[in-house]
Amino acid sequence: MIKPSDKITEQPSKYRHLEKMTVAELTKNINNEDKTVALAIEQQLPQLNRLIEALVVKLKAGGRLFYVGAGSGGRLSVLDAIEMPTTYGVPKELFNVVLAGRIEHLIEALEEKEDDLYEGVLQLEELEVSDKDFVIGISASGTTPFVLQALKYCQSKGITTASIVNNPNSEISSYSNYPVEVITGPEFISGSTRMKCGTSQKMIFDMISTASMVQLGRVEDNKMVYVNLINDKIIDRANKILMEKTGIKDYDFAKELLLKAGSVVAATETWHAEKNKP
Repeated sequence: MIKPSDKITEQPSKYRHLEKMTVAELTKNINNEDKTVALAIEQQLPQLNRLIEALVVKLKAGGRLFYVGAGSGGRLSVLDAIEMPTTYGVPKELFNVVLAGRIEHLIEALEEKEDDLYEGVLQLEELEVSDKDFVIGISASGTTPFVLQALKYCQSKGITTASIVNNPNSEISSYSNYPVEVITGPEFISGSTRMKCGTSQKMIFDMISTASMVQLGRVEDNKMVYVNLINDKIIDRANKILMEKTGIKDYDFAKELLLKAGSVVAATETWHAEKNKP
């Protein structure tokens, strides 16, 4: 098992004397490091694909997704989860986050809570996690106690687990049915895992949520046909999708139909039903 001293995420940056760099040098070097993140993820696509495929099976059977995380990774998972109801029209409880310090204290960044061995388990119990669900632990280091204990608990209950970490052979991976270890290397600022590690986690969350929603039929062609009609911009986007799908030319007529039906899919079904009436 990896020792704390061996963590790649904690190794010194290859860049020295940053305070002597110009803004142009700083941004160029950070950008060069960021370019390596997608390549690191590419190496783990087979593992990530297996994770998503297993998640889709659970979701199709009525299960839920739980992200369990602390620090930057945990907070980024909150961003992913809160987008799902609006973008794909799914229930809020489909994507859940168990966050060190709890979501209601998100902006306080209670980093000390990542060492809490009991809070993650408590939150999972409060949400009544079961073997129908799918739990993904997030930890740049691969050793975060909050996440590790939650995964141990899940495995003891027969709950399927996965993990996203940024060090090889981590302890968290050993308690994961579907481990994904994205090795992004030392950070530009030594140990600042909100940088490349955080970027890799955000990119992976995008892949997990997008691919699973496509697989669940929440996308047609490349369109958000279940988007929640919450503001003028989204209503306009959805209305144009409806007009494209149905051939309706009258914008205002299509909009009225859309708002009455509640979604592009429902409006399309209503339109075709009306057209096919004898």
